[in-house]
Amino acid sequence: MRFLPGLICLLPLLSPLAHAELIDDVNDRGELRIALEANTPPFNFKDGDTLTGFEVELGHLLANELDVRADFIVTDEADLLQGVESGKYDVALNHIALTPELKERFDVSEPYTQVNAQLLAKKDEQPRPMVLVQTLTEEKPKVGPPVDLAIPFQKGNPAFHASLENALQRIRADGRLEALSKKWLSVPATEN
Repeated sequence: MRFLPGLICLLPLLSPLAHAELIDDVNDRGELRIALEANTPPFNFKDGDTLTGFEVELGHLLANELDVRADFIVTDEADLLQGVESGKYDVALNHIALTPELKERFDVSEPYTQVNAQLLAKKDEQPRPMVLVQTLTEEKPKVGPPVDLAIPFQKGNPAFHASLENALQRIRADGRLEALSKKWLSVPATEN
C-alpha cells in the first residue's frame, strides 16, 4: 500500500464530479451561452422578434472568435448573475459595470467599452437623456463619471479567461470593437 497516498491525490482528477474547465464545456457544446436582459437599447433589445444591439453584435463576434455559436438567453436582472455563478450561463453580456464587488464574486474580462454613467438606466427607469446642462458662466458641461463595462463568468476558469481575453483583443486590434462602439454608442472603445 505504498502507493495509496499517490492514488488519493489522483482521485479528484479521476472523479466524474471533478470541476471541468469552462472552455471545454463551451467547446463540447459548440456554443457560448450568453445571458442578457434584452430591454435596454442600445446595448441589447428586441427589434420585433430580432435580438439586436451593441452587446448582441459583440456576443456574436466573441463566439465566432472562440469558434462556437452564440446562444443568447434572455433573462431578468435577478437571474442574470446568479445564473452565471451557478453555471446556467457561461457569461453575462449586459452592460455590467466593473466594480470591486463584481471582481470578488466573478472572474471578469478586461473592459470592452467605457460609457457615461448616464447611459446606464435600470429597466424601471426612463432612459436618461444625454442632456448636458451648462452654467450661466459657460463652463464645460458636467457629465457623470465614465463606467467600464466587463463580462463576468465563473471564477476558477483560467483557460476560458485567456480564450475570452484573446478573442476580445483580436476584435479590438482589427477595429471591429471600435466600429461597434461608434455604431451603437457613438463612442470609441476603451484602449487596452
